[in-house]
Amino acid sequence: MANILIVEDEKNMQDIIAQYMKKGGHTCFTADDGVDALMVLKNNPVDVMILDVMMPHLDGFYVCKAAREMSSMPIIMLTARSDEEDKLKGYEYGADDYMTKPFSPRVLLAKVNALLRRSSALPQDTLSAGKITLVPASHKVYTDGEEITLTHMEYELLHFFMVNPEQIFSRDQLLNRLWGYDFQGTTRTVDTHIKNLRQKLGSEGRHIVTLIRSGYKFEVTV
Repeated sequence: MANILIVEDEKNMQDIIAQYMKKGGHTCFTADDGVDALMVLKNNPVDVMILDVMMPHLDGFYVCKAAREMSSMPIIMLTARSDEEDKLKGYEYGADDYMTKPFSPRVLLAKVNALLRRSSALPQDTLSAGKITLVPASHKVYTDGEEITLTHMEYELLHFFMVNPEQIFSRDQLLNRLWGYDFQGTTRTVDTHIKNLRQKLGSEGRHIVTLIRSGYKFEVTV
């Protein structure tokens, strides 16, 4: 059904998780540490990652953050600690769910399947960055799962940024590409729309970065 990456340095635990994932019909990749995990991610299609927090070389938080820069796949983090701060840190870095050891492998499999159902329910052309989800087919935008209402030009601006991540655009370039060469307004029109768009995106407005004397760019950060 899906490709699952299991990142766990305890071999016995790794084997148990893989056994249950395979019983669920999934194909498993395994990694003993963070370095191996990133190599697997770079070289293989992965649909869900099960990621231990405490590992040698690179810990789970680092791997989670790096993985989020490569993929929007669901990530479930495993931890031997129940500290709220650890969980909050994981969510900040892009984790979708958490399980505290000891845990039931059957429950873990159920969580994996639930996340797969949610992600596969999205149209193929869905765009994601951080907690922003944009669905071109319906022109709908969500932040952290909640739909937000944008004007036509705010939507077009966000869509343009999300399909051109990390590229710098001057105000004139944005004005010409989105409003058209015959538009009679000034570049302040761009600034006003970006200001309103940031406000509607809330904390996720941080992805739209102002570059002094250069313009704007959309940063794909966790």
